[in-house]
Amino acid sequence: MPNGGPAPATASAPTAATTRRTPPAGAALRPPLWLRALPIVVALAALLPFVPALSAGFVTWDDNRNFLDNPHYRGLGWQQLRWMWTTFHMGHYVPLSWMTLGLDYELWGMNPVGYHLQNVLLHSVNAVLVYFVARRVLTLAMPADADDGRGVDLPSAVAALVFAIHPLRVESVAWVTERRDMLSLLFALGSTLAYLRFRAQRGSDRGWYIVAVALFACALLSKASVITVPAVLLILNVYPLRSLGGAAGWWSASARRVYMEVAPFAVLAGAWSVLTLVALDPPRQLGLAEKVAASAYSLAFYVWKTVAPADLAPLYEMPPRLDPFAPRYVVSYVLVAALSAAAVVARRRRPGATAAWLAFVVIMLPMVGIVQNGPQLAADRYTYHAAPVVGLLVGGALLRWRRRQVAAGAMVAVAGLCGLAVLTWRQTTVWHDSDRLWSRVLSVDSASSIAQIAMGDLRIDQGRFEEAAYHYGRGVAIDTDYAEGHNNLGVALSRLGRFVEAVEHFRTAVALDSGYADAYANWGVALSHLGDHSGAIDRYRRAIALDGRHADARVNYATALLRLGQAEAAIGEYQAADRIRPRHADTHLNWGAALAQLGRYGEAAEHFRMALAIDPASAEARKYLDAAVSLEASEGKAATRREP
Repeated sequence: MPNGGPAPATASAPTAATTRRTPPAGAALRPPLWLRALPIVVALAALLPFVPALSAGFVTWDDNRNFLDNPHYRGLGWQQLRWMWTTFHMGHYVPLSWMTLGLDYELWGMNPVGYHLQNVLLHSVNAVLVYFVARRVLTLAMPADADDGRGVDLPSAVAALVFAIHPLRVESVAWVTERRDMLSLLFALGSTLAYLRFRAQRGSDRGWYIVAVALFACALLSKASVITVPAVLLILNVYPLRSLGGAAGWWSASARRVYMEVAPFAVLAGAWSVLTLVALDPPRQLGLAEKVAASAYSLAFYVWKTVAPADLAPLYEMPPRLDPFAPRYVVSYVLVAALSAAAVVARRRRPGATAAWLAFVVIMLPMVGIVQNGPQLAADRYTYHAAPVVGLLVGGALLRWRRRQVAAGAMVAVAGLCGLAVLTWRQTTVWHDSDRLWSRVLSVDSASSIAQIAMGDLRIDQGRFEEAAYHYGRGVAIDTDYAEGHNNLGVALSRLGRFVEAVEHFRTAVALDSGYADAYANWGVALSHLGDHSGAIDRYRRAIALDGRHADARVNYATALLRLGQAEAAIGEYQAADRIRPRHADTHLNWGAALAQLGRYGEAAEHFRMALAIDPASAEARKYLDAAVSLEASEGKAATRREP
C-alpha cells in the first residue's frame, strides 16, 4: 500500500448491510404490536369466564329486596334520583351504584341479562385498569439500571388476569346486588392511577391530583369499602415510590409533603366511615375475643382460598356460637402470625412482598369482622378490592425471573390462568338461579340455617309444601332463635292443613321478635282456619299496629270482620288495603263479597269485574260476578213489579 495511504475501494454490488435504513427517532422505543394489544387481550380474557352470568336471573339473596320488590330505583327521574341520594337501603349509602342500576332499568326493564352484562363489562374494565396500575408499580419497582421498562408488560398482564379470572371474583361479578364492588373498585383504581401519574411528574401537574381526589370521592359514593385507599397510597409512598421511610425518612420535608397530599383522601375516608356506621346501624356485635377469632379466620380463609379455590359457596354462615379456641381459629392465628412475621423479616430483601401483605391486610380490614354486619363469617366478594394486590405479587414474582426462565414461566402462567378460568366458569353457573345457589350453599355447609330457610322459601313458592316444611324444620333445628324460620315453618304447616302445629311456631316467632308483623298476621290466618275468629282479629290488629301498611293483614282482618257480620267495618279495611296496595285481586274479590252481603249487588259486581281483570283465571271471581249480576237483575225485576 504505497505511501501508507488507504487502499482504493473495490467496486462491487451493495450488500444488505450497507443499505440498512436508519430507523426514525423513537422507533426503537415503540413496543411491538402484540404488546400494545395486551390491554385488549386482558379485557377479552376477563369477559370469557363470566359468559354464563349473561343467562342468569335475579336470585333470592338480596336481589329480591334490592330489585324485584323495590320500585324506588327503577329509572333516572327526579323521584328515583332523590331516593338514590338519600337512602340507606339495606345498610348502604351507594348513590352512584344505584344510578347505574337505574340506567339498567331504563335500558332493560326487569330483564336481568342487561344487569349482568353491565356487571361483566365493568369487571373487564377493572381488569384493564389493574393492568395499567401493575405496569406503573412494577416499573417503579425495577432497579434504576434496568432497561426501558417494557419487560413489565407481560408480568402486568398476568397480574391483571390473576385478579380478573380467579373464582373468588365470581360472587361480585355474577351477583347483580354486588354492582357496587365493581363500580367502587373502578373509581379507586382510577384514583390510584391518577395519583401515581401526579407523583411521576413530581407534583408539577396538580390536575392529576384533583382528578385522583375526585375519583376517590366517586369510589366512596359507590361503596364505602374503599375507605382504605389513603392507607394504600401511604404504602405506595413507602414502596415502590420510596418517598417515606428509608432514606427519605418519616418526617422530612418530602415526607411531610406526602402526608399533606394524602390528607384530603383521609378526611373523606374518615367522614365516610362515620356515615357508614350510621347507614349500617350495626346489629349486636361479637365480643372482643370473638372479633379477633373471626378476623383471623377471615384473613386465613382468603389466603387459603386464593391459593386453593375449592368448595367456594355464596354463603359461609356465622355459627350460632363462636368459640375463639376452636381448632380452625387457632390455626388461623398461627397462619396470620406466620405470614406477618415473614413479611417483617423480608422487608429489606423483598420490600415488594412486605408491601403487598401489608396492603392486603389493610384493604381487608373493613371486611374481616371488626364491625360485624350480616350473617357471614367470610364472603368471596370481600376479596374483590384486595385482589389486585395478589395479582401484583404474582406479577412481581415473574418480573424477577431470569431471561432463560421466561419461556418456562410463561407456560406455567398460561396453564395456571386456564385452570382458574375453568373454575371460574363453573362457579359462575352456581349463580344461574336461586335453586342452584342455595343447593350449592347446602352442599358445602348443610348446617346453614339461612340456606335451609331459603330452600324452604323456594319450595313453598313451587307448591312443594312437604319439602318446604322439611327445610324450614331443619333451619329452626339448627338455629332455634331464628324468628323468620319459625314463621315460615308455620306458613308451610298451614298450607298442609296442620294449623295447630303452625300456631305454635307463630307463637315462637313473635316471642323471639315482638315486632314481627308478618308472624302476627300469619298467626291470625291459622286461628281463623281453626274457627277462632276473635283470636284471629286480635292478631291482625297487632300486625296492623306494628305495620300500618301491611295490606295482607288488613284484607284478612276485614274478612274476619265480614265473617262476624260486620260488613261496613270490613269495607273500610278493604278500602285502606286498596290504598296501600292498589289493584290486588283478593282485595277486590272480598270487597265485592262485603258489598253483596249488604245487598249492594251492582257495586259488588264492579269489584268482581276488577278482580277478574287483575286475575282472569279466578274461577271464584267469575262465579261471584255471575251471582251478583243475577241478583241485581232479580232485584230490578222485583222493583219493576212493585211499581204502581
